[in-house]
Amino acid sequence: MSDMRFLILGVGLMFAGFLMFGIFGNEYRDANLEMLEFNDCFEYTDETGPVQVNCTYKIFDQTIFLVVVGALLLGGTISLIKGIRGKWDNEVKPEDMVGPGNSENSENKDN
Repeated sequence: MSDMRFLILGVGLMFAGFLMFGIFGNEYRDANLEMLEFNDCFEYTDETGPVQVNCTYKIFDQTIFLVVVGALLLGGTISLIKGIRGKWDNEVKPEDMVGPGNSENSENKDN
């Protein structure tokens, strides 16, 4: 039996990671191309034209973004694996069980 909480959490984290990478990943990809091809990096805004910036800062921002997305995907993967194993819900001690399936509860009601 699987643990549904971890499965739902894993799917949510994986979805958030892929969604974040799909929406925001395009602006972080350009830093490597600018640095390798032109040796200059530019910041593009709507108000002003391109502003030259240090390529190291853009690469650092790109690395931070990839670490965050990677952490979301890794957390989702670990959560899915834990959910598939599902040992937490199955290993309940008999004295900790509650409800009608517990033999200790039915004995206590008869007395």
